Amino acid sequence: MSDPGAVPGPRRVLVHVGAPKTGTSYVQDVLFLNRESLAGQGILYPADRFDEHFLAALDLMELHWGGLETQAVGAWDRLAERVRAWPGTSIVSHEILATASRQQVRRALDSFGDAEVHVVLSARDLVRQIPAEWQENVKHRRNVTYRSFLDKITDPSRSGELASWFWGVQEVPDILDRWGGSLPPERVHLVTVPKPGAPRDLLWQRFSAVLGLDRAVLERATDRANPSLGVPETALVRRINAEVNGGVLANEDYREYVRELLAHRTLSQRSGSPRLGLPPDVRAWAVDLSESWIEELAKQGYDVVGSLDELRPDDLDQPFADPDEPVEADVADAAVQSIVTLLEEVVRREEVEQHLRRDLGSALAELDRARGLWFRVKRRLVNTADDNRVAAAGLAVYRRLRGSSSRSA
Repeated sequence: MSDPGAVPGPRRVLVHVGAPKTGTSYVQDVLFLNRESLAGQGILYPADRFDEHFLAALDLMELHWGGLETQAVGAWDRLAERVRAWPGTSIVSHEILATASRQQVRRALDSFGDAEVHVVLSARDLVRQIPAEWQENVKHRRNVTYRSFLDKITDPSRSGELASWFWGVQEVPDILDRWGGSLPPERVHLVTVPKPGAPRDLLWQRFSAVLGLDRAVLERATDRANPSLGVPETALVRRINAEVNGGVLANEDYREYVRELLAHRTLSQRSGSPRLGLPPDVRAWAVDLSESWIEELAKQGYDVVGSLDELRPDDLDQPFADPDEPVEADVADAAVQSIVTLLEEVVRREEVEQHLRRDLGSALAELDRARGLWFRVKRRLVNTADDNRVAAAGLAVYRRLRGSSSRSA
């Protein structure tokens, strides 16, 4: 609940629209975990479940997403209704909003009523974003090779679902134009992701500043993350996809065992593997494109939280390791660790099941004792009635007596 003594400020809505792999999962988790604390500051994060804004985004854009779209029907209107009813600042955040069309953006902005709307986009340089986006494809069951992915996104026609999605969520100037074209430039905020080696807290400081958060009172411990994988680890997951797609694993089982257990909690912890990068030809193309973006963004007058220079890729610091032709010994090592992890999980679940069986057995035994002698006699009659005429006759008498007793009552 908000402080009843606080004077509410103007109604403002901050819409954080992405991009993927720029700290969005962390920000959303902190906002969700601190809903009550934020409300005390006059800030609404309208969510009763952690994926509520994801479902709202699916509904807004009418996207199909492994069956989840059925849960999403009406989710955007419900979210917008809560935003309209809040007297202070509201925050809406999900990275797939980046790909909304102009018509969908208009519907979203109109749904907030007369609030002062701000758009927030977090962005990272293309040389880091391109490999990260392919890896996300792999972690979502796709089996496309890295080279094929690169060919599709560098094709000037940008045809096909894969290229269309990539540019929808990654082309920074276009996203800001679609979402912020009808807004004053000072209400369009671009948060740049710091370069490697920057203070770990710097990106969060930037988010806090643009979202108007009091960092001192927010609990930031979270176990939700979207970590990156090395080259052999990503190659292994892609090979697993080839074996478990086509009905072998349901989507919910894939999310639990492959993406969360293996990719996020096991393979991402392996150190020493080469990091995924770009081959020299694609890297040169990405560097040129980044320079054109920086030049274009500098002209727009947006509020840049950070520096446009951080969208300029760093110099190459390691040779390219091709995930389509990984070092097989490294893939095998990652596979062995994955098998061990799955075996440990099987044993853990078996122990839990055995514990539950023991608890159930004890509960049934206690229930047996509580029901007394007559219940045990009746159950013995039922169990033996099929083979014993005397027992069957006794059971029939009991049922007649029980029936007459019920009617008289």
